[in-house]
Amino acid sequence: MDKKITKIDIITRPSKLEELKEALNEIGVMGLTVSQVYGCGTQKGHKEVYRGREYEVTLVPKIKLETVVCEVPVEKVLEVAQKVLRTGKFGDGKIFVYELSDAVRIRTGHRGAEAIMDIPGESNK
Repeated sequence: MDKKITKIDIITRPSKLEELKEALNEIGVMGLTVSQVYGCGTQKGHKEVYRGREYEVTLVPKIKLETVVCEVPVEKVLEVAQKVLRTGKFGDGKIFVYELSDAVRIRTGHRGAEAIMDIPGESNK
């Protein structure tokens, strides 16, 4: 395995998903997994009023976007994500970066960087 494989997890506001997807696509990040998640950070939630009663909301809805890169520089992904997501307010989110030891494309058996790279001339259409 000659190319370094890196997984990047981005947890942020749901309202930023489309803008983030477009920005990552522009720099060549194609494969994404997106999940709806709930969590709390340093703000520990907030209070809301529903039908005249005050409630403590401790888990806030977020999205978690996961991608694995080997050709697009990790620093470029971090730079683009921060540019799109930063509002300067609590709740902008977090980015986690992991070095992966291997990856396997189940259909072909390709391993390492080959498993996550696009194969020229091949499409799912």
